[in-house]
Amino acid sequence: MIPFWKYQGLGNDFVLLDTARGAVLVEREQARLLCDRHKGVGADGVLTVLPSEAGAARMHIYNSDGSEPEMCGNGIRCFVKYLVDSGRAAGPEVRVETARGVLTCLAHLGAGGKVETVTVNMGPAVFEREHVPMLGGTGPFILQEIDAGELKATATALSMGNPHLVLFKEADLAMARQYGPLLESHPWFPAKVNVGLAEVKSRGEIDLVVYERGCGITQACGTGACAATAAAARVDKVELEREIKVNLPGGSLFIRVERDYSAVWMRGPALEVFRGELDRVDSPGVRA
Repeated sequence: MIPFWKYQGLGNDFVLLDTARGAVLVEREQARLLCDRHKGVGADGVLTVLPSEAGAARMHIYNSDGSEPEMCGNGIRCFVKYLVDSGRAAGPEVRVETARGVLTCLAHLGAGGKVETVTVNMGPAVFEREHVPMLGGTGPFILQEIDAGELKATATALSMGNPHLVLFKEADLAMARQYGPLLESHPWFPAKVNVGLAEVKSRGEIDLVVYERGCGITQACGTGACAATAAAARVDKVELEREIKVNLPGGSLFIRVERDYSAVWMRGPALEVFRGELDRVDSPGVRA
């Protein structure tokens, strides 16, 4: 039997496997089956705890379609909660090795002595087109026009360790379902792109819905919240060096962007939903 844990951060949910507790790094198709909400555990992604010489552990991520994103903001908060609550890391500071490098996280305990929220230094917001990566020209892509079929949109592209395209539009789920699939696979984005519809409510608050690569619309996207805040700050819609409230369908994250964009800080909750055992990861029979 293979133990697993189910976590969620603002409704963005994950199956977590720990190689120190009998699990292995599963194959893409196995991850897809684990995430299947009818035949598996059900999740937006699979997190695997791997050994690391650079941090407390290395985080590997699969999306629900079996693709491998470079980073996941909600996932890393759940990952840190598992490490601290299970005793794998002492906290409050936890260094996690990711595909983006080693990220510094701070675990905040609740009244019961378990991790309730996590603050993460998500690294820099990078607007240079080649680092997104994005084709179609040179220089930063800020409030410029992009076409996808008959759809035309004004957008800003940036990297938060993974590619993002931010549109300052109404944070509407129906509109996200229209724009997301067309822009996610736009030929200018060789690694595809996360698409965020950001509605700036004030200098300190944003409403946001994100169509994620490999997942579609999720309840929350941590890197998407960071990208939307950094993009809004770049065009002077929100304040730099101030914690901005970003409201997503699953709840709110709090994002602060350094003045030189060298670091974007994310603060938000993480919750263990349940734990159980798998008979097999390629045809998961679940015992919760």
